[in-house]
Amino acid sequence: MRTKRRKILSALLFSFLLTGFGLAQAQTIRVITTTPDLADITKQIGKELVDVESLTRGVEFMHAVPVKPSFVPKLNRANILAAMGLDLEISWLPALLEPASNPKIMPGQAGHIDCSTGVSVIDVPKSLDRAEGDVHPKGNPHYNLDPHNGKVMARNIADGLARNFPQHKAVFEKNLAAYVAELDKAIVRWQQMAAPLKGAKFVAYHSDWAYFAQRFGLQQVGSIEVKPGIEPTPNHLVALAQKMQQDKIPLIIYGPQSDRYPKQLAGQSGAAVVRLQSISGGAAETDSYVKFIEYNLKSLLSALKKS
Repeated sequence: MRTKRRKILSALLFSFLLTGFGLAQAQTIRVITTTPDLADITKQIGKELVDVESLTRGVEFMHAVPVKPSFVPKLNRANILAAMGLDLEISWLPALLEPASNPKIMPGQAGHIDCSTGVSVIDVPKSLDRAEGDVHPKGNPHYNLDPHNGKVMARNIADGLARNFPQHKAVFEKNLAAYVAELDKAIVRWQQMAAPLKGAKFVAYHSDWAYFAQRFGLQQVGSIEVKPGIEPTPNHLVALAQKMQQDKIPLIIYGPQSDRYPKQLAGQSGAAVVRLQSISGGAAETDSYVKFIEYNLKSLLSALKKS
């Protein structure tokens, strides 16, 4: 009788352990990203295996995101943090990571995915001088605006997920291949769409658009900011408007900034103003990375026709 009872208890224990293991296996991977771009790409790679949330909504200026106390518990519970890197989040993310007390998502740890790894970085400063404005020591961090870098971001996310959850590596690789194929197909279409933009000159509010311009053949000839992060003076705007009139610059591009100076400059120069998105999610039509790139191209082409 005692032996029979022991066998029953052993069977129940074994069943309990199996159930617990199954639940552990079925648990979703909690991923926090710093931008909606990364959240969308993570969903494409992880599918039903991941529960993803972006700390930003696409309307913030990424160099000055408000530090919200609600971010801390989200980071504390995260299995993985995916960040843009190149110090894009330097003004707000480090202030959250320390109180979040989650060692595995700290920079350099397995749960921290730096999505800039492998990007051909541009605008790396030869020297650092605060008099030159808000200079990025590691180079221009707005690499997401080149869709070829979307593939780099996807690869980094797939590698990071597989590094932390190797049992699902085959799934991540399969989903990565499908997503890269989707991006490749879209890039061919975008290059054809962007043909009228080749050689078009523009003035930008900030230095967001270097990668986008390089990919699609545009040429930035000036900035509304006096220097990165430094608002324009009246004299700077007058001189810029004169240059635009003289060189027949047709476009002014701005993003999450106020439209005050772009509209003022447009009134002085006659150029068309177009508001683009520097990350996805800032408009209803940009709720995915692919839609966000498409939106920017269509908006720019429309503005160029009106100029």
